[in-house]
Amino acid sequence: MRIFSKLEKVQKQAIGLLSIGTFLEYFDLFLYVHMAVLLNELFFPKGDPHTQKLLAAFAFSTTFVFRPVGALIFGYIGDTFGRKVTIVITTFMMAITCLIMANVPTYAQIGMAAAWIVTMCRVLQGMSSMGEIVGAQLFLTEAIHLPARYPAVGLIYIFGDLGATTALGIATLATSYGFNWRMAFWIGAGVALVGSVARTTLRESPEFADARRRLESVAERANSDPTLYKKRGTYDRQKVNKKTTWAYFLIQCSSPVFFYFTFIYSAQILKHTFNYAPHQILLHNFSLGIFQLFAWSILRSYLSVKHYPLKILQVAFVGSSVLVLALPFLLNNIQSPFQLFLIQAIMVVFKANDMPALPLFLRHFPIFKRFTYASFLYALSRALVYVITSFGLTYLVEYFGYWGLLLIMVPVLIGYGYGINYFKKLDLESGRYKQEMNIRAEAAKRLARG
Repeated sequence: MRIFSKLEKVQKQAIGLLSIGTFLEYFDLFLYVHMAVLLNELFFPKGDPHTQKLLAAFAFSTTFVFRPVGALIFGYIGDTFGRKVTIVITTFMMAITCLIMANVPTYAQIGMAAAWIVTMCRVLQGMSSMGEIVGAQLFLTEAIHLPARYPAVGLIYIFGDLGATTALGIATLATSYGFNWRMAFWIGAGVALVGSVARTTLRESPEFADARRRLESVAERANSDPTLYKKRGTYDRQKVNKKTTWAYFLIQCSSPVFFYFTFIYSAQILKHTFNYAPHQILLHNFSLGIFQLFAWSILRSYLSVKHYPLKILQVAFVGSSVLVLALPFLLNNIQSPFQLFLIQAIMVVFKANDMPALPLFLRHFPIFKRFTYASFLYALSRALVYVITSFGLTYLVEYFGYWGLLLIMVPVLIGYGYGINYFKKLDLESGRYKQEMNIRAEAAKRLARG
């Protein structure tokens, strides 16, 4: 993109390192998620179909349930010691857990110990991915100026989707052509180790580094410990607004619902309604993953260059609302996997989440509390919604048919709409909207002049 041409070399290097690192993190994280149809049978005891659904929900949820703990730990590290150190630590953690999973014996070999080892690895992977993704997004939010900030953070989403889609491709090879799934975890572990070393060359986020220098300067003049000044609020007296926290949380609750329906729940429809085998489900989702990469992450990143991000989210809100309300009728009348794919594809295009407005949201949190609040709310939303969705749909659809989907999806969409309107009002009242439009206009003129 021409919009990146004015960035300094160190900024471009940061974008490259963080994007590649996110690719590796999401490849490692979603490798098990997408291969669950195969790996759950290897690491968990067999049972009746209902028990298998609950075990699948358990295996999926464990990745996200402990994320809030990871958010508090890495949020504290990120707000105290810097964004860079958090990113390096989390990448290294992901490498180690992949290494363990590449070598863990199966349930047939060591019994329930296999299930517990895999579950613990999934917990640690969920915690490390929490610090990595928010750390990368926050780093670029603070390091890249407007209007390049939105597409720069958008690259984190793009490479995250690319990592998840590549994991789908590997999973498809493993189930369709007998490719050794353990090799995928070996590769993920090795590359993640290299990535963690490469990320040590990153410079700290300029905004955080400048704020910390000012804090240390105040403490030095007072001949005191800077951490004491931070605790007393001497430098950073700004508190986190409760309404801002609530609005951000509601927006974050939307993404896991749409992801779960699109890739996880729809896989159950393919399995039980159309008798799809595991390799057919993975191939179906792989095709959808490629579509999502271009029709969602790349498209929205491109649109963020020319359009105000909250306007893009408003369009997504309207489109996803119409689709969700029609969803029970559509699912009750589908007659082929291709028709289901079309429903999934529309949901991918209009899915409600924070892309590409995340940098706008993050700027409304105080800098020394930004990492902790953003990562904890992100993690808490995933933990709660994935547990409610994965277990809830098992029973809601059983009792209410596909209309049970609305009992979860409609409240989430209402909260999403509230969050968008809140931040739009906040930007208008603070003058940030006008300021951003002026910056965009000036940038457009410079690009036009070449």
